[in-house]
Amino acid sequence: MRKILGTALVSAAALTAPAFADGHGKQMSEHAVTYAFDGSFDDATFAVESAIVGQGLVIDYVSHTGEMLERTKGDVGSDVTIFDAADIFLFCSAKLSREVMEADAANISFCPYGIFVTDTNGEVRVGYRTYPEGEMQKVQSLLDGIVQEAIAE
Repeated sequence: MRKILGTALVSAAALTAPAFADGHGKQMSEHAVTYAFDGSFDDATFAVESAIVGQGLVIDYVSHTGEMLERTKGDVGSDVTIFDAADIFLFCSAKLSREVMEADAANISFCPYGIFVTDTNGEVRVGYRTYPEGEMQKVQSLLDGIVQEAIAE
């Protein structure tokens, strides 16, 4: 559980990094790639869940990071609302994970993989964190394909 929460917090931190837009709703930062979603947060989470499951993958956990940040902001001395809503879907691909870990067992540090959905002031975005060059680009391609499918629905 601690690893899952740590992954969620790292992913949440990546969402706040400076981003660069491409003019088509795609934003890239040092740590994450996000795309604009034309619809509600609930529609986006449904589309992401459907796209993940549609790839034959199993969602291991959904981190309700936005709720956690809002619930605990006073406990940590903040009054800032970061997201109106934010969820992170955590999952793995047995085939792809085996492939990248056979190439380098240290790639276990990137598992599970995550796709996040955020709503900030009515702007809904779907994205994932970036991965290093080499074998992990296969995972990044998988994530990008899933996100592309979700935002097209």
